Amino acid sequence: MKFAAIFLASCLSLSAADRIVVIAHRGEHRAHPENTLPAFQAAIDAGADFFELDVRTTSDGRLVLMHDARVDRTTKGSGAVREMTFDQIRALDAGAKFGPQFAGTKVPSFEEALALAHGRIGVYVDSKDIAPADLAAALTKADMLNSVVIYGGAGFLKKVQALIPTLKIMPEAYSAATLEKLLADLKPRVVAFGAGDFTGDAIAVAKRAGVDIYVDRLGSADNASAWQDAVDRGAAGIQTDRPAELVEYLRSHKLRDRD
Repeated sequence: MKFAAIFLASCLSLSAADRIVVIAHRGEHRAHPENTLPAFQAAIDAGADFFELDVRTTSDGRLVLMHDARVDRTTKGSGAVREMTFDQIRALDAGAKFGPQFAGTKVPSFEEALALAHGRIGVYVDSKDIAPADLAAALTKADMLNSVVIYGGAGFLKKVQALIPTLKIMPEAYSAATLEKLLADLKPRVVAFGAGDFTGDAIAVAKRAGVDIYVDRLGSADNASAWQDAVDRGAAGIQTDRPAELVEYLRSHKLRDRD
């Protein structure tokens, strides 16, 4: 456990510039159902530093993992997460649509994902629909305060920061001008970039502020040339749908030690 804690600390440290952080988008979801424990375990097995997950709140106040506002796409059920109880969502099959070998897979609770990650991998929390106090309570109970990055809107992150100032919040850059305001208001240590805002002027703002840049390289941009371009332009972390391939690419280019 001591080794695992040291490993996670190195992944989260701003000084670990020689290690490009690998973030498995929704877990390893090309071969596993997204936002499920099998996908998260596969991300761990692939050597990722974080798995990304999407948190929503049920009608009875429980925290579950679902990217969409509705359960229709990834389960055999139908309905809005906010209008369903935890028990109703747990009764759904979150794996059968993906493949028969995953039939019976449950929609995980946030707590289950944190327990799986503890001491093994960091968690990139995409705060889709969750109260700041509920997020803070779950992370505190799971002893994961130092092993997460929290993505969300600026207003939400401000409230999270007020509850636990040491949490590593991560706003979206959007543009150079917006990023300047976010840096002044939130003083984050890491900023998220997507395909639309990973531009020279916004990158320059982040570099001047000394914050880490985590960028999405998804879809058609999830390939070796785009990964290298992200690194060359200053990315400290890359979110990918191909964590095993990205880990191996970084190792082969001496951008990551063999763990």
